[in-house]
Amino acid sequence: MIQKLENDLLIVEASSWGAELQSIRDKRTGHEYLWQGNPAFWKRRSPVLFPIVGSVWDGKFHMDGKEFDMGQHGFARDMEFTPVEGTPDDEIWFRLEWTAETLERYPRKFRLEIGYKLYEIRLSVMWRVYNEDDRDMAFQIGAHPAFNLPGFNAADLVHGYFAFDTTELKSEVIAGKGCIGKVLKDITIDGDLLPIEPDTFRNDALILGGGKVHRVSLLDKERHPYLTLLFPAPYVGLWAPKPDAPFVCIEPWWGRADDYGFTGDFSRKVAVNTLEPGKRADFEYMILIDNI
Repeated sequence: MIQKLENDLLIVEASSWGAELQSIRDKRTGHEYLWQGNPAFWKRRSPVLFPIVGSVWDGKFHMDGKEFDMGQHGFARDMEFTPVEGTPDDEIWFRLEWTAETLERYPRKFRLEIGYKLYEIRLSVMWRVYNEDDRDMAFQIGAHPAFNLPGFNAADLVHGYFAFDTTELKSEVIAGKGCIGKVLKDITIDGDLLPIEPDTFRNDALILGGGKVHRVSLLDKERHPYLTLLFPAPYVGLWAPKPDAPFVCIEPWWGRADDYGFTGDFSRKVAVNTLEPGKRADFEYMILIDNI
């Protein structure tokens, strides 16, 4: 089921499948900001990552003394959510609740609510995580929105630029099996900007942690502002799947992949959130359309 938000400037669509954003479109020009999921590059558009972000070592994690299989980025993105009725006119909400099936994959009773709110050029993405279990709940959650690169030409040496709210950038590095090694890589920027080049993601995602980056802007090839993400997340990932991909992902994360070789309890991994029984945790990030 597709639901829609609309004002004088933008039309936003989201699906109940994965509660995933489907479109952010300029109402006047028809320009589409969100990648439309061509499987030749990447079939998704803006999946929500829950209850993990990234990969767990060997596709398995441990909780309560037991071992569980878990694919990359968790299972919520591949489940049907229920639309929440009675929401304000400028908001859309979806709900996912634990089932016997989810307990076999992740041994906690939870409720996950995902909402979108549109105001002028701002789209807020909101998550509410409820612990409905009688034990502490360890989890991660993150975003994976993909944005079309304006004026993309695969032959260009630079496809656009990133701008940040800091000039001190270091990336954690995926060492193997989707998991993080101990090396930190310095990110070289051009003045205040990071060029998006065909080899920018040759070693997979750039993973900026330490809670040092809270704003990432995407600029076109002429360095004109295109869109901006604002977030309080401790991590943000930047990624594209291929050198000639006509889009980039800007991914606020409350969590990240396992350390390389980690086999401890899920609650002791790096960048995990813990929620007490009966409690709720709220997370939010914002997409600003800069070129309207």
